Amino acid sequence: MRALLYAALAVLVLSAAGRLAGGAPAGLRVQYRKVSSAPAPSPDLQSLCPARTLPDGRVCIPVPAFPTDLAALDSERSAHRERNGQWRNYDQIPRRPDRPTEYERYALPLQVASREQIVSGYDLDLPDALQRRGDELSAVGHGGVDIVEQRGAEVRLIALERQQADAVVLYVGPLFGNTVVTHHILREGGEQRDYLMLFGHLERPAPGLHVGQALPAGSLVGLVGDSGSAGIVHLHLEIRRVRTGVSPTALGSGEYVHNARTVACDPRNVLLLRP
Repeated sequence: MRALLYAALAVLVLSAAGRLAGGAPAGLRVQYRKVSSAPAPSPDLQSLCPARTLPDGRVCIPVPAFPTDLAALDSERSAHRERNGQWRNYDQIPRRPDRPTEYERYALPLQVASREQIVSGYDLDLPDALQRRGDELSAVGHGGVDIVEQRGAEVRLIALERQQADAVVLYVGPLFGNTVVTHHILREGGEQRDYLMLFGHLERPAPGLHVGQALPAGSLVGLVGDSGSAGIVHLHLEIRRVRTGVSPTALGSGEYVHNARTVACDPRNVLLLRP
């Protein structure tokens, strides 16, 4: 009996093998599908995002066209109408689109507790009608930032982004009232560029401060006052880039803010962000 069962089983196996070898019966189409536990891969978002955008999750985020942190800042041509009615053309370096607009987000020479302390900001990149002017002002437009603080408040030196060494005192004397000018070397676009930082309207410079003195960040520069701006106690902070081929140490006091020697720069381009 057992032999008969084995024989029947062998016949069934051979019959099944024959059907597999001969293909499916007529009229029956067999489709073979490769089964995988992994989901089908989604298209590469980077390849789908248009130019000047980058993938972020499942969306494409626009990326403004601006120099990278290590690229040189580019100046632009601007102009405004002076108080005597004449147009004045000048070069200036506007704020990069990636830099925050709020001055209180940056490290400044004074402790800024609220934005109300910033009474005037950089506006040389704005249209003529929007630049600062007034009956009590001798100049049109503003190439720096004005910070209100109590008379006698300490003004401390700050380092700039990509600064290569300690700053050096370049000038101590009258300019915007009592003014201190420091020289900073920054790394830009694979090159070293010279920048000036101007601290204006001081009550007085720090005791013993002298030209050629190396100053690390945090050093006392002077005290807040209203020299050259009677009745308006504040600090005028201005940053300018020295033009290529111009030696900072060869500049006279009247040339620190001369368009042919230096270029006005929006301070927010090079100020360090607060932690």
